[in-house]
Amino acid sequence: MAIKLPTERMPADSKSPKRLFIYSAPKSGKTTAVAALDDCLLIDLEKGGGFVDAMKVEANSLDELREVIKAIHEAGKPYKYGAIDTTTKLEELVIPLANKLYKETQMGQNWDGDSILSLPRGAGYLYLRKAYQQVMAALDGCFERVIYLGHLKDTSLSKEGKEVAVKDIDLTGKLKNITCAATDAIAYMYRHENQTVLSFQQGESVISGARPAHLRNKEIVILESDESGNLTSHWDKVYID
Repeated sequence: MAIKLPTERMPADSKSPKRLFIYSAPKSGKTTAVAALDDCLLIDLEKGGGFVDAMKVEANSLDELREVIKAIHEAGKPYKYGAIDTTTKLEELVIPLANKLYKETQMGQNWDGDSILSLPRGAGYLYLRKAYQQVMAALDGCFERVIYLGHLKDTSLSKEGKEVAVKDIDLTGKLKNITCAATDAIAYMYRHENQTVLSFQQGESVISGARPAHLRNKEIVILESDESGNLTSHWDKVYID
């Protein structure tokens, strides 16, 4: 096939993030926020969705998650959005697949351990990353747009001889880099008074950012409550098309 090279700038064909990653401290409102998004299936891996009204399904093992994925495809992929709660639990669920991938190699054909994470010198993490990426690709194939929810891990780094607190993503090793690189937008979620805020602002102490122009370096109130506790969501500020 002959490739036709462009002779002028082409307009962007995407405005809203296809893959969005949101992380926060526990009980900051991640599950509540995605539950308020219309046409969104919440795939609950942590049994944390029981306190919210939502279109939701639980998956407590990799086999159950595969059954959910199969059911979505058999139903004709009826949901525009999917929310995966959480990536920390997803990392744990894919270990059986990582074990299988290692056993399929020449080195691992006689291995009979319980977890590839116990392999010496961290050799098993390669297979954990492969398994994680396979399952993420399968989940991406279920929806037009996917939201991954993650936990916050407080850490620190040394800068000019001083320890600086950093809000980090709770994923093992290179899984954090893989997840961040594959997303269109990363938001740190926090609460301020009656508001739940998504911060896409980049900074030295927080991992965040966005490719879409309307999110880049912005803070967006995604939920707010009135005096009676009624919630109003503003997902139309994130998904504009």
